[in-house]
Amino acid sequence: MHNSDKENSKTHVYVGMSGGVDSSLTAALLCEQGYRVTGVYMKNWTQDLPGMKCPWADDLADAKRVAVQLDIDLKVFDFETEYRDMVVQYMIDEYKLGRTPNPDIMCNQEVKFKLFLDAALADGADMIATGHYAQTKAGKLLRAVDDNKDQTYFLYRVSSAALSKALFPLGGYTKPQVRQMAEARGLYTAGKKDSQGICFVGKIGIKDFLSQYVTITPGDIKDITSMQSVGRHDGAIFYTLGQRHGLDIGGGLPYYVVGKNMDKNEVYVTTNLNDPSLWPKQISLTHMHWIGEPYTGNRVEVRVRHRAPLAPATLSIQGLDAKIELDEAIRAVTPGQSVVLYADDECLGGGIVA
Repeated sequence: MHNSDKENSKTHVYVGMSGGVDSSLTAALLCEQGYRVTGVYMKNWTQDLPGMKCPWADDLADAKRVAVQLDIDLKVFDFETEYRDMVVQYMIDEYKLGRTPNPDIMCNQEVKFKLFLDAALADGADMIATGHYAQTKAGKLLRAVDDNKDQTYFLYRVSSAALSKALFPLGGYTKPQVRQMAEARGLYTAGKKDSQGICFVGKIGIKDFLSQYVTITPGDIKDITSMQSVGRHDGAIFYTLGQRHGLDIGGGLPYYVVGKNMDKNEVYVTTNLNDPSLWPKQISLTHMHWIGEPYTGNRVEVRVRHRAPLAPATLSIQGLDAKIELDEAIRAVTPGQSVVLYADDECLGGGIVA
C-alpha cells in the first residue's frame, strides 16, 4: 500500500452515482485509490410524462449493479421536493419571463454541491465525488483535460468551500479514455449511452415538458423591420434568440429570432443575419457568482454556452453586476443564459445575461 493509499483509506467519500458510465468509473477509481467509498443515488425526479417513462428506476438499478460489482454500499438520498422547488420551478418561471435558463447549473448549485454535500457530511462522509469533467485544486475550479467534455461551465456557481470537499476523478481523462477504462474494468454501465435532454426530462423535449406546466397560446411572428406578421408561433416561450429552425415561415431567405414580447405574445424575426441584436459586443451580467474572491483583473476569457469556444473580453464589475466587452462579437447571447469567466485554466465564476 502506498502512503497516499494509506492516507486515502481514512477518507470516506460519498460518490454521486447516477447509473451512467462517468459516475460508475468515478466510484471504481476512488476504490482503487484506497478511499472508503459509499455510492449515493440522488432521487431528484421520478415523474413520468406523456409518452415518456422517467428512467429513474432503470438508472437506480444500474447504479446498484455497479455498487455490487465494486462491493460498496449504495444509499438513496431523496431530494425530489427540493429539486422541484429549486430547479424545476426556477426553470418554468424563467421560461415564463421569456428567458432561457440552464437547469443543470441550478442543479449543481442547489442540489449536488449543497443538499448532497450537506447530507453526505451529516451522514459521515469526509468528501463527495461526482463524474463531472472538471479539476479542482485548493478550492479552485480548473478546466478538464478533455476540452470537448469540460463541464466547468455548469459548475461555476459552486462555492470554493464546496469544491474543497469535492473530488472529480475524471478531470484528467478524455471521454474515450473513460469508456475504455470502464470496459477494461468490466463495469456494467461501460456501454451505456450518455443521457440527452434536460437533466430530469430524459428523452422528452423542452416543449413537451413545459406544456405540462404552462398554458401555451399561439401568436404572431413579426418581421422586426416592417412589424408585419410573417407567420404564427405555437407559444413565444419556446423561442430563443438566434433560433432559425422550427419557425415554419415559408419561402425566401431564412428568418432568425431577434426578440420577443411575452406580454404581447409576439416573436420578432429578421432575414438579416448581421442584425446587431444577433451579434452583441457588450453583455450585461447580473447575479454574479465568484468561486473565490472577486477577480481583480480586467482581461478574461468567456464562455457563453457549454462547448462554445473561449472568447477574449474585458470585464468591469459593479457589485453583483458586471459588464463584458467582447473583443469580437458573438452570435446569439440570450437573456437567462450563463456567461462563465476564465483566466487561463481557472474558472473564476460568472453571471446571468440580463
